Amino acid sequence: MSRTDSVISNGPVGAPSTPEGKLQEFREHRSRAVIAEQGTLALVNTQWITGDPSVGQPVWGVPGLWFPLPGGVSGLRLTAVAADNIRVDGDLVDGTVIVAGKDSLAPSEIRFSTTLTGYVIANEDGDYALRVWDAASQAIASFGSISAFPYNPDWVIEARFERIEGGGHVGIAHLKDEGKTRQKFLPGVITFSRDGVDYTLAAFEDNASLLLVFADSTNGDTTYSVGRFLRVTPSETDTVVLDFNRAYLPPCAFSYNFNCPIPPEQNRFPVPIEAGEQMVLDTGGDPLH
Repeated sequence: MSRTDSVISNGPVGAPSTPEGKLQEFREHRSRAVIAEQGTLALVNTQWITGDPSVGQPVWGVPGLWFPLPGGVSGLRLTAVAADNIRVDGDLVDGTVIVAGKDSLAPSEIRFSTTLTGYVIANEDGDYALRVWDAASQAIASFGSISAFPYNPDWVIEARFERIEGGGHVGIAHLKDEGKTRQKFLPGVITFSRDGVDYTLAAFEDNASLLLVFADSTNGDTTYSVGRFLRVTPSETDTVVLDFNRAYLPPCAFSYNFNCPIPPEQNRFPVPIEAGEQMVLDTGGDPLH
């Protein structure tokens, strides 16, 4: 009988039952995920394809010419020959094809070789970029571990989710956007008090949950300089458990090819949060970048 086939009242046999055990399982999953074929350490290029739709552009590291499409059409146009060995959705490209973006109902999958894959992403302005992933990247080869603080029960906080009628927005700057902010939908704010200080945090919608992008006084010292992420899901009664032991590093901590959000002012803690992930380390124990 497999582990997933054998279940008792508290969950699968062998599933961790203590907070420390559950956290260890979470961290092991993270370490496996970042070295996956399209894990964060596999990203080697993000190239935006903009301008004249009649002008093809080469992309570093992969063959073919890539063209922007007219406004409102998802994806990019690719021209390649059979010798380039590019497959889109499993079919060998020999001519011109449309590569649908991730914002499409049926996004395309691209394979360049046994280790190189790709897909097309969109931004808020309707521009598209090709992302290239290498399962044999130098970053994966150099990866040692994700350092993290020991489990700290003091940083498991019960908070309130206060919904904003009709929703609101928060401006989020990104590392590579030269100070420009992007408006993120804000369904509500997260509030709690700690050591006599009241906090009102902005957690914006991100897929099926809320994403808290935060900074604290450990950044640039014992943790990654830009900040960290924490996913939260309000309960039916609008309580929220902020378990900062599950705080994790943003993608830009693993690859410069990501453009990470910068924590907004209200999410910058003046105190050290000594819980969660710290830094990406190489095989020698030094910061990976």
